[in-house]
Amino acid sequence: MFTLNEFYGINQERFINFHIAVSEALINAIVHGNKESADKKVLVDIYENDDSLEVVVKDEGEGFNLNKLPDPTESENLHKEHGRGVYIMKMLTDGYECFTDESGTTVKLVIKRM
Repeated sequence: MFTLNEFYGINQERFINFHIAVSEALINAIVHGNKESADKKVLVDIYENDDSLEVVVKDEGEGFNLNKLPDPTESENLHKEHGRGVYIMKMLTDGYECFTDESGTTVKLVIKRM
C-alpha cells in the first residue's frame, strides 16, 4: 500500500488541508452559488501533473463580488458563524483563483508536490 507522500509527493497534513479547502469550495458552490437548487449542477475537474494537483469547482449560480467579502480576521467578524470559506481555501492551499460572473463561479485550488 502506498502512502500519500509516496503516491502523490504530498505529505499527509498538507493533503488533509487541501481536502478541507476542496470541501469548502464544494459547500460554497452548492449552498451559496447554486442556492441548493436541485436544477443546478456543480462541476468538478481534477488535474494532475509533475508539479501539482489542481481541483476546479464550478457552480451555476449568479456569481458574487469577491471584493465585497468581509475579512474574517477583523474583530467584528471573529465570532460570526459564516464567512470563512474563501479565507480557508486561500490559507490551506498553494494556489487559489476565483472567477465569477452572472453565469456562475469557478474556483481553482492548487497543491504543489514537494
